[in-house]
Amino acid sequence: MTDGAHELVEHLFRTDSGRMTAALVRILGARRIELAEEAVQEALVRALRAWPLAGVPRNPSAWLVASARNAALDQLRRERGEPRAHSEVGDVAACELGEPGELGELAAWTARAGQSYELVLDDEIADDTLQMMFLCCHPDVPPDARATLILKTVGGFHVSEIARAYLANEGAIAQRLVRAKQRLASGGPSFEWPSGRELVERLDAVLEALYLAFNEGYAALQGEELLRADLMREALRLASLLAAHPATRGPKVDALAALMCFQASRSRARVDDRGNVLLLEDQDRALWDQALIARGFRRLERAMVAHELSAYHVEAGLAACHAAAPSFAKTRWERIVFFYDAALERADSPLVRLNRAVAIAMRDGVWAGLAELDELQGDPLLARFYLFFAVRGELLRRAGRLDRAAADFERALELPCSEPERELTLRRLASASATPRLERQRSE
Repeated sequence: MTDGAHELVEHLFRTDSGRMTAALVRILGARRIELAEEAVQEALVRALRAWPLAGVPRNPSAWLVASARNAALDQLRRERGEPRAHSEVGDVAACELGEPGELGELAAWTARAGQSYELVLDDEIADDTLQMMFLCCHPDVPPDARATLILKTVGGFHVSEIARAYLANEGAIAQRLVRAKQRLASGGPSFEWPSGRELVERLDAVLEALYLAFNEGYAALQGEELLRADLMREALRLASLLAAHPATRGPKVDALAALMCFQASRSRARVDDRGNVLLLEDQDRALWDQALIARGFRRLERAMVAHELSAYHVEAGLAACHAAAPSFAKTRWERIVFFYDAALERADSPLVRLNRAVAIAMRDGVWAGLAELDELQGDPLLARFYLFFAVRGELLRRAGRLDRAAADFERALELPCSEPERELTLRRLASASATPRLERQRSE
């Protein structure tokens, strides 16, 4: 029971902490966001203490919601110098049984504030979550901190996870969060829907946060696992909420949701039973989730009504090319290159150029791809990105330049990557190093 309870709490932290924080901020106000987060953390700690001994409650999420409300109330009473005058166990039991009405002292406090409490319905939870994301993108919040704040408060990400998603150090991310919460605590921003142009501007920041969250789940930059299915599911869930809500749905949102569907559809095929990475050409396409692929194409079709294509449209188009190919050999690499060119027309990026070089190699041969990579040599971002050296090493290996390939694989291993990616690079290094020296000289 102990291990199962701990695993469940960890799962609920990822899936429910953002929703609980949003619900509390709606009641307490934006300036008390720190209190809301602390109350949610306290609820999870209480669950870790209670559930291994007393058993997991019938409705774990409701238990946590009630416990978080009570933790928030405890702090409010302490601030007022009032004694703790409620029974947490009684409140949690009432919530678990689904009884409406007062739930301990928090209901009394919200009533004093002119509000009445009811058990939150799914659509209300969705509205709270969406409004919380837009609150995080309020104009008073520094632009560089908005997406970071969404990932922390709504997505339930740790600072270290956010730092990996941004390729930044943890200290810088922590400072962003401090500045953002200080602005919210100033009393200016309110927990409500933006309108007009402000809605459009904040939506861009919200989409960026979800894009980064999904990417961290799709290909974790560090850690023992290549995939973080919980991050992908949460990002796709939030994107789906945006796509379904009348105030936020639109072509750009549909394009991002389509991209997530296409990418997530390959999850089961990207690692083998031992956790080893399987590249696109080695994947069993029978394992691809056809329901998600179909959902992605429906989203992409809706997204194509836009007069101007966004970056999400371009990436979704790339992913759709792979999803539509019946086999790796029948991939339309000329279309892949076309989409990368379109992405570069929108914004030059060394990461896009790196991916384009791979597509060029598949379309025109490894030497053509290596020529593209030569132009990226010395880029400061790619110089600390393991994938640049892993990709160049693999192209050199396929070209027969094994000494140079081994050197690039060794350099890649010096840089941060997930454990499965590290194992793949080690296997490639062993392959390049195992060839006899005379054979290497002949190949060169």
